Amino acid sequence: MLTVANLLMAIAFYFMLPVLPIYLVDKLSVSKGEVGTILAFYTIAALMIRPFSGWAIDTFGRKKIYLIAFLLFSTSYVIYPIASGVTAFLAIRYFHGLTWGTLTTTSSTIAVDIIPPSRRGEGIGIFGLSMTIGVAIGPMIAILITDDTRFNSLFASAIVISLLGFILALIIKYPKFRSQNNSKGFSWNGLIEKTALPVSTNMMLVMFTYGGVLSFIALYAKDIGVQSSGLFFLLLSVGIGLSRVGSGRLIDKQGPSAVSVLGIILLVAGFPILAFIQTPLGFHTAALILGLGYGMIMPTFQTMVNNIAPANRRGAANSTFFTAFDLGIGLGMIGTGILSQWLGFGHTFIISSAMNLAALTLFGLSTIKHYQNHYSKPITS
Repeated sequence: MLTVANLLMAIAFYFMLPVLPIYLVDKLSVSKGEVGTILAFYTIAALMIRPFSGWAIDTFGRKKIYLIAFLLFSTSYVIYPIASGVTAFLAIRYFHGLTWGTLTTTSSTIAVDIIPPSRRGEGIGIFGLSMTIGVAIGPMIAILITDDTRFNSLFASAIVISLLGFILALIIKYPKFRSQNNSKGFSWNGLIEKTALPVSTNMMLVMFTYGGVLSFIALYAKDIGVQSSGLFFLLLSVGIGLSRVGSGRLIDKQGPSAVSVLGIILLVAGFPILAFIQTPLGFHTAALILGLGYGMIMPTFQTMVNNIAPANRRGAANSTFFTAFDLGIGLGMIGTGILSQWLGFGHTFIISSAMNLAALTLFGLSTIKHYQNHYSKPITS
């Protein structure tokens, strides 16, 4: 139930990714750099709220915060049709990002509460499929709905789909919550879970490149003469989905090291294909390779964070992880927009490959050692 509710929310969220940049460029005549900033405002708001939402759900419980955030997220789409300029879009994207940051932090923490510790990698991989499928079908449905013109229909569809997810969230049976933090009160230091920082930093580097792909692949497709980016999103999601479940089981049995290394190597290889083979075949092959890489990294790093965080700090651990996740995507949106204006998309994607190589180096020299020093294997019942 939680995964299906998350799927509907994700579909509504990913409606915006392929369509909004085209709308802003074609209809409002904003620059690529401004498009990146508008898209990034969503992520900036999410990363600002995540630490506070993590503290709140560790202190007051998951259910009420999850439901309130879900309702506000769903109804926010009502405001999109009346946002007629850059400033208005910045404002609505910021507010919507606040609800997204709270909602995704809370739902991920609820998922970890439910999943048995000995199957955490597999469980997180399955739960994460909701986002993967959302990436696959959300942009495709959005393109079919709008046909580059019918944006009001898109916003109305997003409201309906997201509210269906909210209805499902209402009937989920939530684990009983017992707060261990009420006596401590609010603390700025409590907003961040320190054990999660090394893995989260590594995730931020990887997500920089992911943000650039999600936000600008539709414009890149037009530049190289590919008719639609819909198949790219589908293949990207197929790759993520295929690797998510399989890699989750492997993490539980053998640990995260080999899965992480292979995943990042695929990202290092995928971006040069995207940059240099500017044909439909190269474009779509890169989508599948990148999807396989991201699908290995996402559940692996999230499992690592939750394996070493204290149970009463899961909210803070997940908020720390997703803050880095969002920060990487937000910086990637802005950075890719700026770099593509200076260097073009091809050279920008080569820089993305180099950033993943830096992430691989950081993982081998520091992140995996930190994890091994803090991890205690769960007892299997």
